[in-house]
Amino acid sequence: MDYIIIGQGICGTFLSWNLLKAGKKIFVIDEPQNFSSTKVASGIINPVTGRRVVTTWMIEELLSFAWDAYTAIGNDIGETIIEQKNTIAFPPSAQMLEIYQKRANEANTFVQRFEKDRKQLHDYFNFIFPAYTINPTYLIYLHPLLNGWRKKLIESNGLLEERFDDAQLIVYNNSVEYKNIKAEKIIFCNGMNTFQNPYWKNLPYVFNKGQALIADIPSLCANNIYKYGAVTVAPWYSNLWWIGSSYENDFETTEPTEAFYKSTVASLKNILKIPFTIKDHFAALRPAVIERRPFVGLHPNHSSIGIFNGMGTKGCSLAPYFARQLTRHLVNGVPIDSLADVRRFHRLLSK
Repeated sequence: MDYIIIGQGICGTFLSWNLLKAGKKIFVIDEPQNFSSTKVASGIINPVTGRRVVTTWMIEELLSFAWDAYTAIGNDIGETIIEQKNTIAFPPSAQMLEIYQKRANEANTFVQRFEKDRKQLHDYFNFIFPAYTINPTYLIYLHPLLNGWRKKLIESNGLLEERFDDAQLIVYNNSVEYKNIKAEKIIFCNGMNTFQNPYWKNLPYVFNKGQALIADIPSLCANNIYKYGAVTVAPWYSNLWWIGSSYENDFETTEPTEAFYKSTVASLKNILKIPFTIKDHFAALRPAVIERRPFVGLHPNHSSIGIFNGMGTKGCSLAPYFARQLTRHLVNGVPIDSLADVRRFHRLLSK
């Protein structure tokens, strides 16, 4: 093999897809998990972020790239993976209204005043201040993406479904070996498990916990995503809705909590005028970088070991773009964006 890829979340999926398109032989090792961070994510690509509704890093370039990449991989697996579902945002306070008004008046803005029939919105939502749209917002269907690409890997005998064992990795000067599988390089894309590996344990990462509810809201129009303060309501699968998500840096358990359930249900009751039924509640950990830039590239001291990780909550927008960058770097030596290149931490990685 040319490359062994550890993990088949969104990072491992796009990296293996790009490398195969580049004519490389790849082998993916991935332990099936019901509640990985990718599988429970909302799948939203939002061009603005945070309480100050600021433009997301690199979003102008990422939006068009993501549309093309998801469309292309969707064509390869026979699935629709991306749709535009603009967000309707309800400022929950006068302070947030002022922020949305300011953003709507800026040049090249993604935020506009909602100019359609407000009465229609009032039939479904409780809100006082004017609503705004965030345009475009994309919704990524992660389950058909991961399942469809996994099927392709299985059909080509390119997937080993088991947990990667760090102790069985042998690193040579210019190659690696794992359970008699030899390759030029190994790339770690396996979420938080990456940082248990001795080569990457010194990186400045954090784990944050996300929780979400799945709800049945039969009367709600699924043409949009809805946001009220910290609560996002997004179309899910089987005509259900994803409600979330939390961003918890300080947590005592990795399991779903009653506190999140109660507070989110209470928020939904305040927001919605229509009935809803909670169907599920889940939680997952996601690795993120303290400086909010991903880890992409090869180890500064071990050229046969690479990483593609640390996307945080922006995986749906960042993973396709940087998967192509990493592929071009591996195949043609094209430099990786210096803000994402893992070699920026060469001193930590040399310890």
